[in-house]
Amino acid sequence: MRLSSRFVSLSALALLAPAFAACSAFSEGGGDTTSGNGVSVAAAFYPLAWVVEEVAEGTGTEVELLTSPGAEPHDLELTVKQTAVVVDADLVLYESGFQPAVDDTVAQNAEGATLDAAGIVDLIPVEESAEEHEEHADEEGHDHDHDHGGLDPHFWQDPLRMAALADAVAGELGALDEENADTYDENAAALRTDLEALDAEYAAGLTDCERDTIVVSHDAFGYLEKYGVHLASIVGLSPDAEPTGAVLGELQELIGEEGITTVFSEPLEPALGEGLATDLGLTNGTLDPIEGLSDATSGEDYLSLMTSNLAAIQTANGCR
Repeated sequence: MRLSSRFVSLSALALLAPAFAACSAFSEGGGDTTSGNGVSVAAAFYPLAWVVEEVAEGTGTEVELLTSPGAEPHDLELTVKQTAVVVDADLVLYESGFQPAVDDTVAQNAEGATLDAAGIVDLIPVEESAEEHEEHADEEGHDHDHDHGGLDPHFWQDPLRMAALADAVAGELGALDEENADTYDENAAALRTDLEALDAEYAAGLTDCERDTIVVSHDAFGYLEKYGVHLASIVGLSPDAEPTGAVLGELQELIGEEGITTVFSEPLEPALGEGLATDLGLTNGTLDPIEGLSDATSGEDYLSLMTSNLAAIQTANGCR
C-alpha cells in the first residue's frame, strides 16, 4: 500500500444523512429564489456558492445553498423544497459525481441552465495502488467512495481551479443577465487575482520544510500535492468510512519513519484524527477540507480557511 502518497479507503459510503436546509450565510433554500429581476442560482455546496457570491457581487443575484452549515455534503439528500429550488433556479451550479442526489435532481428536474464544475476544473485521478485496485474490484457493484469514477472531486483545494470555475460562472451569469455581464467579468478577474496570490502563498510557503508528508482523516487534500505535499489518509474519499487495522499499521510505520508529529482532524468529523493522535502520542491539528462551513467557522470564508490550512501545515511540517 502506497502511504507516502494518497490512497483510497476499502470502505464504501452509504448515503445516510437526512435532508438539510440551505446555509444561513446565503439565501434560505426552498423559498422564493428571485430577488426582483435578479438571477437566481442554486449552488450545491459551499465552495461553489462562495464563487458565485464573489462573481455576482453587486448584481442582485441571489444564491441558494443546498447544503446547510455543519452538514456533510457527501451525504446530502434533497427535500421537496430544495428540489423546488433546483427547478426554479435560473442556473444550477453543481459537481457531478460528488453528490449523487444532486446529480439525479439536476438531471430530472432542472429547468434552467446548469453548470457542472467537474467539466470545468480538470479533476485529477485518485491515486490507488494495484493492491487497493484489486480489493476494490472485488466489492459488490464496484461502488466505493461514492463512485467518483476514479477522479478526486475536492478541486477547491487548488486556488487556480477555483479561478477557472469563477471565469466559467461569470460567462454563464453574463449570458443570463447581459446587463451585468461586465460586472461579472470584472468580479471574476478580481477574484482570479486573489486566488493566484493564494496559490503563490502556498507554493512559497511549502517549499522549504523539514517534512513533506501530512496525515489526514480523509482523502480531501490531494490537490495540495502540486505544492510538494504528500498525503496519507486514515480513510479514502469518504469521511464516514472506517479504517482497517492494516491501514492503521501502515500509518504508524510511516509516521515513525518520517518523523511525523501531527495528525490532522476535520471540524465536522474529528474522531478519526483525534483517536490516532491520542493512540500514538502525537499532536492533533485541524485541517479544514472546506466542503462547508460550521458553527465554528461561520465567520470565515474560503480564502481565510485556506490561509489557516497553510499555516497549520507549515507548523506541522516545520516549514521555514
